[in-house]
Amino acid sequence: MSEIKRLTLPAITGLIAAILILTFLPEKQNGGEVVFVETKSSPTSSLGSSPQSYADAVAKAQPAVVNIYTSKIITRKYHPLYDDPTFRRFFGMNNVPRRQRMQSSLGSGVIVSPSGYVLTNNHVITGADEIKVALADGREALAAVVGTDPETDLAVLYVELPNLPAITLANHQNTRVGDLVLAIGNPFGVGQTVTQGIISALGRNQANISTFVDFIQTDAAINPGNSGGALINTNGELMGINTAIYSKSGGSQGIGFAIPVNIAKQIMIQIVEHGSVVRGWLGIEPQILTQGLANALDIKFIPGILVSGVFKNGPAHQAGVTPGDVITEINGAPIENPKDALNFISNKRPGEKVDITVIRKGKQHRINATVGERPTPN
Repeated sequence: MSEIKRLTLPAITGLIAAILILTFLPEKQNGGEVVFVETKSSPTSSLGSSPQSYADAVAKAQPAVVNIYTSKIITRKYHPLYDDPTFRRFFGMNNVPRRQRMQSSLGSGVIVSPSGYVLTNNHVITGADEIKVALADGREALAAVVGTDPETDLAVLYVELPNLPAITLANHQNTRVGDLVLAIGNPFGVGQTVTQGIISALGRNQANISTFVDFIQTDAAINPGNSGGALINTNGELMGINTAIYSKSGGSQGIGFAIPVNIAKQIMIQIVEHGSVVRGWLGIEPQILTQGLANALDIKFIPGILVSGVFKNGPAHQAGVTPGDVITEINGAPIENPKDALNFISNKRPGEKVDITVIRKGKQHRINATVGERPTPN
């Protein structure tokens, strides 16, 4: 036992000496240079260093967010019996006027240009006979509809007022999942309200909401009346237009969707310049070709889309595309799902030529088609 103590004593002495050297002579490490590992995160994104207030961001963006009030005249329907000529003559109701009432609704919008252009959702203003825009500074004005795009649920309004505050557009390429965001709008008509959350996901494709938009998903509270309002970052810049929520109760349940600012900007430019959005169209009904579907149709499985239907006299029909064709490429670009084809063709101008590569009965064919104009949805 004493032998063990004698053997460990030098080791303990050496350890104490090493600690003293490291403590009081750090310049002797690594050739006399002290090396530090420092975080490269900015103060606003490092853990535990979030600002105590986002008032500056709100103050920058809030003046450009407006409340939108719409109204339309609703004609009340009579009982069908009132339309019977004998009934009307017997009871002297030949000249009874139909009763009408005013129906009002509300939403939000964002001033994106000091010249008077306001972005909002199409569903906020559709069918309205009168649209009123109320600014955060108390001013109000009637708005005119410049144009709408139901397939992205966007609309552009115009108001004629001096010194309009316009929001700054964010760079969508910097958008990341986990970024903190603020939603500004007029929920339930209580007045302009700010809520906080993060970006929960990017690229959400909710076909029941929009055909062409890959949405920003956020958990910032969005409720009825927020539609058309602003989703901003902590610099007060516009990241998206709040559009829809997933809810079983009608209120916020932490899943909201916003149209990214880059898509909203593109749509607005087309509407302002042309009055509407013009998209290319082939006139096919595509579906993704799976291994199971290929087996069922007794065809070879290859990456592509199956043409399940062709619109009569549409561009594809006129070019010779037939049901059962498998489209593998358009202009040399691989097409593996219907969304690829939809996005590719919709970005073409009507009148442009495209080369379509199809597999028909096991053989490859190249078809030249002229892109048409996508019909306006009913």
